[in-house]
Amino acid sequence: MPLARSLILLKDQTRELLRERLWLQVLIGMALGIGLGILIGPTSQIVSPKTAALIGNWVALPGQLFLVSIQFVVVPLIVASVIRGICAGQGSDNIGRLGGITVAFFVATTVVAVLIGIGVALAIQPGSFIDGMSVQNALQSGSPPGAVGNNTAVPGVADLPGVIVNLFPKDPLTTFVSGNMLQIVITATIFGIALLMMPTDQSKPLLDLLASLQAACMIIVKWVLRFAPFAVFGLLAQITARVGLTTLIGTGVYVLAVAAALAILFLLYTLLAVGIGRRSPRRFLSEIREVLLLAFSTSS
Repeated sequence: MPLARSLILLKDQTRELLRERLWLQVLIGMALGIGLGILIGPTSQIVSPKTAALIGNWVALPGQLFLVSIQFVVVPLIVASVIRGICAGQGSDNIGRLGGITVAFFVATTVVAVLIGIGVALAIQPGSFIDGMSVQNALQSGSPPGAVGNNTAVPGVADLPGVIVNLFPKDPLTTFVSGNMLQIVITATIFGIALLMMPTDQSKPLLDLLASLQAACMIIVKWVLRFAPFAVFGLLAQITARVGLTTLIGTGVYVLAVAAALAILFLLYTLLAVGIGRRSPRRFLSEIREVLLLAFSTSS
């Protein structure tokens, strides 16, 4: 019996946010947050640095709670969605072909995404617009120990076997607690395939439980996203007060570079939807807008 795709059935949760123009509220929160940060920051020198830090910490409290809330719900939502996505409407006879196509598509589009990102970064060079030392000094007090100046060596060809082995989780419970998203997705995929190969009467209870968990997570996400404008306002006010307007403008070049790369990648997906999926761009955008809103709003 085909399994209903419950995440698609929950699109009303995010459509309501679209009707309320959440994106416009976030943009207003961004502008107001930057304005407050300039007002209390080192550029205007209206208040002392100690007072500015005190105000920034309290104003950023909704934003910190927002990020904690997103981290609270994202792991169970990903696990439930991946497992039910694998089991939805598919029989075990098609798992090999479906899995091969999915992996090939994922690898190909990931390689293209990496190439686009590298190309845009080399063309714009956003790092040249930012004084890295001044940003590190400004954020040192608010960073967790070891977060600033923590360089990670890039693995070489000889290290790749170990890297590949480390991708696979050793303990599912530890993986879910660690927050390593790649390992979480791999773990959920393994469980999803196992449930797909099981008899329906044995897998259905767990899949029904995951459907309820998925629905509950979507409701929590809906609650949390209503606070996104206040979170953006507070976090931008705090960061602007710390680093100043000049550094923030330099960071804006990086944001534009990321947006440009994402726009190019989005154009590629649209072309694939038109050429391979035989869907018009308007229909494609209409069908994915809730997913885009959820992904964009919950990305940290």
